[in-house]
Formats: sequence, structure tokens, C-alpha cells
Amino acid sequence: MEWGAVSSEGKEVSTILESGSQRTLSPYVTGTSVLGLKYKDGVIMAADMGGSYGSTLRYKSVERIKPIGKHTLLGASGEISDFQEILRYLDELIIYDHMWDDGNSLGPKEVHNYLNRVMYNRRNKFDPLWNSLVVGGVKNGQKYLGMVGMIGTHYEDNHVATGFGNHLARPIMRAEWREDLTFEEAVKILEKCLLVLLYRDRSAINKFQISKITEEGVTISEPYALKTNWDFSAFQNPTKGAEGSW
Repeated sequence: MEWGAVSSEGKEVSTILESGSQRTLSPYVTGTSVLGLKYKDGVIMAADMGGSYGSTLRYKSVERIKPIGKHTLLGASGEISDFQEILRYLDELIIYDHMWDDGNSLGPKEVHNYLNRVMYNRRNKFDPLWNSLVVGGVKNGQKYLGMVGMIGTHYEDNHVATGFGNHLARPIMRAEWREDLTFEEAVKILEKCLLVLLYRDRSAINKFQISKITEEGVTISEPYALKTNWDFSAFQNPTKGAEGSW
């Protein structure tokens, strides 16, 4: 029987025709905030390694910061499978660029512009890639840092964040960032932000990676945890005074 043929009962046998086109209506496994800032020698990024299945913290070793080519770092919050799809797109882009063998290679600005077009294109198809992306890198001595949202909104800045980090971490970075930060000082700022997010974001976990990119290349740290303190009075009885609490 051919596709689309009708059986004697008059029912369609082609599941393709019955199901039609599908869209991602909501993300399944997601990662939370990614932070990035420029410092004296390059760009630094940080993210935890949690992957939440709804409100369940299902995966605890998800790497959400990846090197792209020679000059770029990419961090992602949102749907993990969509991030994997984006990485496949970028692998093809980097290989295609390498095949020209012209002595040039894509930098962070080109990767950022490419991702802007990809995200906006998928948004226009009503089939978005459910991610917010942080793109940073160094090429020819120029530091670059930007982000792009799931519908193609994008900007560049000296420090960026996604997710809850936009609300809780950006104020800290605005107050403490300066152009001549050393690597150690940049790490301290990011760890301060990560600690605030760990206390306030239910999807965050105490397992982080920090990565940097300079003219010398990319370094991604081994996972590590921060020292926490849960003795604050607000944590002892978090529902005190809330409507419906005892």
C-alpha cells in the first residue's frame, strides 16, 4: 500500500499525514544562567552544570560552555538538545570556513552575527531554538562579548548574563567591573555572582565551570564547588509571613 492510501475501513494509514508538522512548544531539559565578562587579557565565562527536567534537577554534569574554532567561546542556557543542534550548525560552519584554506578563520563577531541570523530565522518559522547564548572571544587583540536570545534579540557589552543572571548578577557586575581587571579579580566577581544565583535560583547547582579565552587559546576549568553558608535568618524559615503559612 502506498503512502496516503486508504484502507477498506476508510482510515488513513500514513502516520506522516496524520501527525503533520511539529513544533517545540516548551523546553524539556534546560540549563540556567550563563555569565560572561571582559577582563584585561581576554574574556571569561561561567556556568553551572545542572540540567533540569522541568523542576527536577535530572542531570548534574552538563557542559554548557564550548570552544568554537580558534577564537570563540559559546555558552548556552535553555534547552540542552537545541544547544546540541546549534553546536552541529557551528561545526559545519567551522569546517566550511577551514576548507577555504585562506589563512583566515572566523572570529567571535562573525560567530555572533551568524547565530543572530540562525535564531531570528528559526523564530520566523515559529520553530525557535529555545536558548539564550553568550558569545565571547579574542581575535587580533580585540576582545568581543555579546549575547543573543531565542528570537534573535542581541547586543554587545563588557559583561553579559542570561536567565536569572540578568536580574541578579548584572547589578553586581555593573558595580564591580572595570577594564583592567586581572583574571583573579574577574574570577572573584563571577564567583560572587554564582553564589547569589545558587542561593536564589532553584535550578542552579553547586557545581561550576569557569572558562577563559585569550590570544593564547581557550582554557576550561574542571568542575568545582563554592563554599556556601545557609545560616542566614531568611533561610531558616523561608515562608515566615507568607500568606497561608503557619
